[in-house]
Amino acid sequence: MNTLVAVAIAPCGTGEELSAEVAEVIRVIRASGLPNRTNSMFTEIEGEWDEVMRVVKDATMVLAEKGIRTEVVLKADIRPGYTDMMHGKTKKVEDILAKGTEK
Repeated sequence: MNTLVAVAIAPCGTGEELSAEVAEVIRVIRASGLPNRTNSMFTEIEGEWDEVMRVVKDATMVLAEKGIRTEVVLKADIRPGYTDMMHGKTKKVEDILAKGTEK
């Protein structure tokens, strides 16, 4: 079943700057081959439930297996019969906003 998740995976207690560790996590997500998109707070991943959860686990373990305390924040949208929600949901909102600016 198609699933879209927004996930933030970050080390805890490793210092003030976390970008190197976050980059390791994102590298795993990107290497998965699943559609994904990263912004300043979350990375979205889309695919079948089991595949997405495997990627979340693999990305989490890249830090945890180093002995780093790792925090995971995850939000999931499971919507049967839909695909490419990562882009489609945003496009619908942008289309509505564009119609509002034409007035």
